[in-house]
Amino acid sequence: MESLRIVVTGTVGAGKSTFVRTASEIDVVEVERRATDKISSFKETTTVAFDFGKLVLGANMDLHIYGTPGQSRFDFMWDILIKGADAYILLVAANQPSGFSYAHEIFSFMKERVQVPMIVGLTHTDCAEALASEEILVALGLVNDKNCPPILTVNPHVKTSVVEALKVLLKLTDKSEVTDKF
Repeated sequence: MESLRIVVTGTVGAGKSTFVRTASEIDVVEVERRATDKISSFKETTTVAFDFGKLVLGANMDLHIYGTPGQSRFDFMWDILIKGADAYILLVAANQPSGFSYAHEIFSFMKERVQVPMIVGLTHTDCAEALASEEILVALGLVNDKNCPPILTVNPHVKTSVVEALKVLLKLTDKSEVTDKF
């Protein structure tokens, strides 16, 4: 059986764990702990190692989906999870402009380690404080990038939105034929 490895990374609260749970056909392995720092003001738990889910794409193909922690103190896990990845998605919360420079740091970290297809998924775009995608692209340093990755709106709570993001991502890989199996 062949497995494709997808990594879901991004800032704290962008929806990485929710994305993995929504995409997975199995019970997700979640390594979370109670948040004890400033993160506890907006979420009770935080990922400290990874989330893992799986989606069966056919008799001989599985999609392994790994969610990274969002905090930089766990960046050693980013390094472990991105190695061997076939592609990744960077989730950015459109309603958290204070996190845009940090999202750029995560993007740079991943880009230094792997040269694989990636997309940017904007989450929380339905929130009143959400900024327009153009403003976010400027903050991420991608606005004039001739190699700008695809940017799409993703609602990690909605299966069709998550599946669409995975389809877009997989179309960028050399395994694009698997998108017919969704």
